[in-house]
Amino acid sequence: MNTALVLIDLMPRIVALPLAPYEGEQVLARCRRLAEAFRVQGRPVVLVRVDRPGVAEQPPGSGFAEGLVQPGDVTVVKHTVGAFQGTGLDARLRELGVGTVVLGGLVTTMGVESTARAASDLGYEVEFVADAMSGFAADEHEFAVGRIFPRFGEVRRTADYTDPTGG
Repeated sequence: MNTALVLIDLMPRIVALPLAPYEGEQVLARCRRLAEAFRVQGRPVVLVRVDRPGVAEQPPGSGFAEGLVQPGDVTVVKHTVGAFQGTGLDARLRELGVGTVVLGGLVTTMGVESTARAASDLGYEVEFVADAMSGFAADEHEFAVGRIFPRFGEVRRTADYTDPTGG
């Protein structure tokens, strides 16, 4: 089974929010490194962003961060907190033979956690890249990473995927 990187809501307007324990730009940089590592290995990279439902025009900064999407990447536009509901993401991952999803992005206790719970419900193995995500508050992030996420899967760090020596 294949492993896919799924990065949530790396959009300029969300990257710019006051986040903790990591700033949005730090998370974005780590996610870029993760994506490159997955692409080099020929593994799928899925980039997810949200469109606010019921508005005529999306707020400025609602696209993907500049240069994030590369040829061959899967892009998903969601209208809910999680990435699976009504997006076709599950079908696309199954077409690619994906059995494990590696999650990063923004925000830890919102889009990332919601996507993780749905992935688990759908039978995927889930891995979390703790330093490639951030929350609205450091204590929220640390609680999710330390107490909630281990119940759903493995909690790792960017270096586990990008450093050939493992750290």
